[in-house]
Amino acid sequence: MGGLRCVVTGGRGLVGRHLVLKLLQEEKFSVTVADIGPEIEVCAEEEEEEGRLGMALESGKAEYVCVDVRSKRELVEIFRDVAVVFHTTDMESFVDSFQLHYDVTVSGTRNVIDACWECGVKKLIFASSANVVFDGVHDIVLGDESLPIPDTHRDFASDTKAHAEALVLSANGRQGLLTCALRLSGVFGPGDNLGDIPAFAASARAGRLKFVVGDGENMFDWTYVENVAHAFLCAERALVPGDDDVDGDDAVAAAAGKAYFITNLEHVKFWEFVSNVVVELGYTRPKYHLPIGIVMPLAAAIEAVMKLLAPLGIATPFSNYTPFQMRLLTATRTYNCSRATQLLGYRPVVSLEEGISRTVEWYPHLRADAPDPEPTTSCKAARGLSKTYAFLGGNRLADLLLWRNKKQSLRTLVALLFTFYFYYASGCMLISLLTRLLLWSLVISFIYSRLPDPLWGISLPRIPHSFSLQLSKEATQQIAHTLTSVWNSGLSVLTRIAEGKDFIFFIRVLLVLQFFRLFGRYSLKSFSLISLYLVFSLPFVYEQNEEEFEKLWELISEAINSYWGLVVTKLPGSIQDWLKQKM
Repeated sequence: MGGLRCVVTGGRGLVGRHLVLKLLQEEKFSVTVADIGPEIEVCAEEEEEEGRLGMALESGKAEYVCVDVRSKRELVEIFRDVAVVFHTTDMESFVDSFQLHYDVTVSGTRNVIDACWECGVKKLIFASSANVVFDGVHDIVLGDESLPIPDTHRDFASDTKAHAEALVLSANGRQGLLTCALRLSGVFGPGDNLGDIPAFAASARAGRLKFVVGDGENMFDWTYVENVAHAFLCAERALVPGDDDVDGDDAVAAAAGKAYFITNLEHVKFWEFVSNVVVELGYTRPKYHLPIGIVMPLAAAIEAVMKLLAPLGIATPFSNYTPFQMRLLTATRTYNCSRATQLLGYRPVVSLEEGISRTVEWYPHLRADAPDPEPTTSCKAARGLSKTYAFLGGNRLADLLLWRNKKQSLRTLVALLFTFYFYYASGCMLISLLTRLLLWSLVISFIYSRLPDPLWGISLPRIPHSFSLQLSKEATQQIAHTLTSVWNSGLSVLTRIAEGKDFIFFIRVLLVLQFFRLFGRYSLKSFSLISLYLVFSLPFVYEQNEEEFEKLWELISEAINSYWGLVVTKLPGSIQDWLKQKM
């Protein structure tokens, strides 16, 4: 490939894909598209744009490389002779695994930086998130880059993005590398198969989008994806070394080493945007309101149950119904993009109204009058994965509990039952239990190591000498970080209660404790055994009947919402006024 070379990591994602197309339009770079998939997929809906990319791949103007950002060696191979790296690799927010988020977002970004240094890359532009400054509680009104990053975040994606952003900005100016981070807010556009627009359409089709959570007055900054791609190009042009040869332009020299909020520069009510999208798709706009004073306690109770059951490996299909998710739907989050307009020269090239029209036009299969789509290709929303699989984290635990490998799941269940009956159910104390487990493990290991190989004509697998259970420094730090986060979360709850200012929060905690107190009717032995069976049965049963369970939940929700308004009208006027204030 000729000309300046650039690499777009995460090139199959929404932002990465549109950035690649924008770069090919500019004809300044030859583009290496890097992602973890074996190939870049072609969707029929993107025929025109894929034609441009296809021609670029054939002519050598672009190439696709399968690479894992968790491997520095693989990154070094593709960063050689590269001038600019656009790092857009991201984890899907629904993946409920901190380790996966950390490995891809934080460790992956660290590998990208190291590879840039080793290969002499001049510019690195990172796709961050506006949520890095959102604490999950307080509104943000025209926030700028002076806003502090919270000590703790309420979601894995924001937490790891904040860490990765700090790594990128701290790397600026070292070994000739110029860096900056673009804090993207509410990105949407064509090809966003796992994002907000398909989620809105799915909820509207299922009849669940009849309600506005809260008063519907909260403002938000959405950003059309083509404007995001344009912002990356603006950043690349602005990252110029600030020496005496740059015409004395201090603004250009000051562009590196900073974070920038990127939006459409059009503040809009969150629920007004949702309504406009679903109306253009042919659905009815949501017109009823769910009081936040009712929604938040229920979300807090569900989250408390999830945290209690998490150590047992049990997950709920409603894991996205948490206080943080409800705050995302009801909090005002608007940002000041003055720094981006002044230092990067960024201005949106597509209006919000035009962006909605283009996006809706790209989704004919999501319209109200369209037949129910069959998610048979990887370009569909589910990408061949069930919702249950996604809620369980999409990792080995999900494979185990959903019986993807029946032999492995059965072996695990039998081993756990064996341990339960012969150790825990026998009434052993903890020390005796651990001692017996260690004793039997040592005896079995010693006997197994003394067996002849082969035994009766059967070759026995041996433990390789390279096998080690030692924890790395990074793993130890991660364990310490997790324990610290759990401890700090518990202390924050106690602190809020001790202050005596948040009566509603106090009542929520009492209700949650009272709910768990009900389990005291059962012995811990019985509860543990029942839980073990439920862990290996409920996720599997739910996945096999997802559609039926969702319809049942819709009927229950509709019944509850129908009677709520009737109940409120029967309450005294003073209570009704109090509820309106809390909404």
